[in-house]
Amino acid sequence: MKQGILLIPIAFLLAKCSTKDKDDLSDLKARSITEIQNAERSFQVMTVEKGIHEAFRFYADSNAVMKRENDTLVRGREGIRNYYSQASYAGASVNWLPDFTDASAGGDFGYTYGRYTWRIRDSAGKVMEKNGVFHTVWKKQADGNWKYVWD
Repeated sequence: MKQGILLIPIAFLLAKCSTKDKDDLSDLKARSITEIQNAERSFQVMTVEKGIHEAFRFYADSNAVMKRENDTLVRGREGIRNYYSQASYAGASVNWLPDFTDASAGGDFGYTYGRYTWRIRDSAGKVMEKNGVFHTVWKKQADGNWKYVWD
């Protein structure tokens, strides 16, 4: 009988610890989602303030990969910066807004998707608009910042 009475508080403590762990993970996930949304906004602002090539380089993880037209894969920060340093992107602008953001329970990975609009001048100087859907995978860095690993 005494053993049964002792098991009740132990079971209660274990249940409480389990609930606390779940609450901590929920908080971590929610914080991560907010951090990723903030990174997306800052990324967008940097394209205007410092240029597309610098923003895409700055927010890229060292192993980042971008998929672009004709299934071209652009690898690494400098490869990405060089890609957007092409003359065709001079004077270009890009706007996007995530429709959805999610993060892993552990708070170290996340993803966003939504719509984008590129405005690029053609060889005749006419502004052309290209609309599409983006999907970005984010990874939390050791310093706490978020960088994309796939775009």
